[in-house]
Amino acid sequence: MSRPSHPKKEVEEVLRHAEAQGWRVVVGGSHAWGRAYCPYNDEDCRCGEFCITSIWSTPKNPGNHARALRRVVDNCTAHRNWREADDGAED
Repeated sequence: MSRPSHPKKEVEEVLRHAEAQGWRVVVGGSHAWGRAYCPYNDEDCRCGEFCITSIWSTPKNPGNHARALRRVVDNCTAHRNWREADDGAED
């Protein structure tokens, strides 16, 4: 069964991008709509909490929240290091 869609289309688009990158999106929580978890679970992660980010259900500005979520996914240190190692292996 797939997860429910986020009510804001901009945020839903980013969540699909995150899932395509291997991130796990879990719906539910105390004050958030859900959380996104990095697939690498690396101790050297830049945020110090293994790349976990909260997804708000009703952000004040959905576009800004979507951009912030995409920035977390795209700037994940473990993913970047994995991509660089993979690119170096092809040379």
